[in-house]
Amino acid sequence: MDNNQTALVLASWTFEWIPALGLSLAAFIYWNGWRKVRRLAPERFPEWRLLSFLAGLLAIYVALASPLDAFGAWLLSVHMVQHLLLTMVAPPLILQGAPFLPMLSGLPRGFVSSGLGPFLNDPYFKKIGAVLIHPFFAGPLFMLSNLLWHVPAFYELALSSSFWHKAEHVCFLSTAILFWWPVVQPWPSRSAVLRWVIIPYLLIVDLQNTMLSGFFTFYGRVLYPSYASAPRVTRLSAIDDQTFAGTLMWVPGSIAFLLPAAVIAIKYLTGSKLTRRRTVTKTQPRPAAPRERFDLLRVPGIGPVLRSKYFRVSLQVFFFGLALIVVLDGFFGPQVAAMNLAGVLPWIHWRGLAVLALLVAGNFFCMACPFTFARDLGRKIFPATSHWPRPLRSKWLAIALLVFFFWAYEFFDLWETPWWTAWIIVFYFVSAVLVDGIFKGASFCKHVCPIGQFHFVSSLVSPLEVRVRDAEVCASCRTHDCLRGNETQRGCELHLFQPAKSGNMDCTFCLDCVKACPSDNVGILTVPPGSDLLHSGKRSAVGDYSRRLDIAALVLVLTFSAFANAAGMVGPVLEFEKKSGLTASFLFAGFVLVLPAVLSGACAWLSVRFTTSQYTLKQVLCGMAVLFAPLGFSMWAAHFLFHFLAGALTPLPIIQRLGKEVGITSLSPDWNIASLAFPGLPALEILILNAGCLFTLWLLWKKTLSLSTSRALLRFLPWAILACGLYGIGIWILVQPMAMRGTLIAGG
Repeated sequence: MDNNQTALVLASWTFEWIPALGLSLAAFIYWNGWRKVRRLAPERFPEWRLLSFLAGLLAIYVALASPLDAFGAWLLSVHMVQHLLLTMVAPPLILQGAPFLPMLSGLPRGFVSSGLGPFLNDPYFKKIGAVLIHPFFAGPLFMLSNLLWHVPAFYELALSSSFWHKAEHVCFLSTAILFWWPVVQPWPSRSAVLRWVIIPYLLIVDLQNTMLSGFFTFYGRVLYPSYASAPRVTRLSAIDDQTFAGTLMWVPGSIAFLLPAAVIAIKYLTGSKLTRRRTVTKTQPRPAAPRERFDLLRVPGIGPVLRSKYFRVSLQVFFFGLALIVVLDGFFGPQVAAMNLAGVLPWIHWRGLAVLALLVAGNFFCMACPFTFARDLGRKIFPATSHWPRPLRSKWLAIALLVFFFWAYEFFDLWETPWWTAWIIVFYFVSAVLVDGIFKGASFCKHVCPIGQFHFVSSLVSPLEVRVRDAEVCASCRTHDCLRGNETQRGCELHLFQPAKSGNMDCTFCLDCVKACPSDNVGILTVPPGSDLLHSGKRSAVGDYSRRLDIAALVLVLTFSAFANAAGMVGPVLEFEKKSGLTASFLFAGFVLVLPAVLSGACAWLSVRFTTSQYTLKQVLCGMAVLFAPLGFSMWAAHFLFHFLAGALTPLPIIQRLGKEVGITSLSPDWNIASLAFPGLPALEILILNAGCLFTLWLLWKKTLSLSTSRALLRFLPWAILACGLYGIGIWILVQPMAMRGTLIAGG
């Protein structure tokens, strides 16, 4: 910024005496009343409430009297910052101050009793107030105000008229206070709805905010004529300014809505807050979930089916047969991905359905895995007498295979060649049979299978977990059939001792432990998603996350690969590869291997260097790195669900082709199949990514506090910057046109 621009900014500060006087008076009244009520209820009115209220008033003054107000007539992005301060910053800060009692206590007693008392005690006045702050009224009113004042006619009116400009600000601030009231619930007010209702309340408003900001970002033409003719006080053109304004409305706006939604959801799921589980051993079983928790195996009609000894085998046989059909079509069918089952089912449908299952329930796809079915058949020939080599009892081999697969996927365009896909499936079958035919246990699942590692990490944020119902029952057990098995049922092949098990890592949902338990004490219970990531201490067969560098590396590789895989399908990245001369392999290695190692190492070093924590660099790195699992999974989910919905119906013409090839002449494939993608799909993708980022940030903060409360912000900040950086990359990827793979659709 040169001297002229600096002088212009400084000269733009105004002193509007009416808002300055009003805000100063409100600050004095609140401070005066806060001192009085604090003496009576110090735990209810701590210092932070005073600071929050004053910060809210300051935000209003900055919005109205700073250069934001002057430059808002020339730059839409500046005007957008002004609106964000009035709608998403000031109102929740003011309400966090619980202003009702302090404001009343700060006023003269006679004025309150004689002047305000009759109104505050009037039943009709109370009913009107209850309606105004009710979510079903405040939410639509807030959205209507937001939409109305962004209509070009009304927006131009506010720019051209000082009166209507002030009316716009009053409208934004007042409707925002009403909107945030049921979210914050300033004491002593009570909620008119159940607390969980606030979650969809916030999500609906965020969806409206996303659609409106997306319109600003991608409209392609200047929406407001005043900005097209305004002097360019920055290097931004009018259209770039509009795009930047949409981005400002989009990202900070979504965070403002989704952060409280995530906090409310987590508190609702956990009862109050996530608590750290105790470290347990075989001689000290950990406390189990209360009996009143939802148990999928206790649901009539579903539980008996899941427990049946034929259910899992039936699923495996079905997917085994489907895999054989895919392999045959991959070898002998047309070598066009969109016209071959090997080009659509593995790369579109299986991936999309897998993330849906992980998101809603848990690792149910490992339960139905056809490769373990082939393994069980192979064991009739191969007796599996050896133990898995001790140096390989970690995730490093699986990580290497994952990295190789992700690299080969891009380098050889595996998705584009059904023949290659068929060979990959065959190789998977052969590997599963050979590895588990030679080595005892489920060595292939635990130490080799790349798909299984993806499911293990992703299921860490799933709402269901295989775990004991009552710890006291396990404490009196001496046979440990869930681990060792018995005469009729094998135990857990992955050596997960249920009383000491925590989380879904390495759990394939095979339910062998359920069937082996003689006390019927193992179920599929609801858990707070991600709670195991905050668990300190050892887990059966998994150990302590803070000492497992291989698990930390696995989570980071999967997280960064989620962004790299999606970025490889957008035009700007493909164009950059061509212009720069850098190969996809070089970019992939840098983003998936070098970047996570360097950035996570730097974050861990900063966390240890600038704090007094007694934890080592390795413990901090491992303990914090695993918390990126929700962010990585949200990117995978957003990406895979996009392709799944865009190509959901693609198997239909392929099935018609196969039917015609076997003699059903009445079938004629229609390759112009419709896509199930809808206009709001990008908003849904961003919503999923928002939730993942906020969840990771929340976990990082909780973990930071558990390490040490001293200088917690300094320890948290590097990791938060890394998470937000990945989130920003993800937002940029999701708003780009996405190349379609495995379909005849050109792009999306």
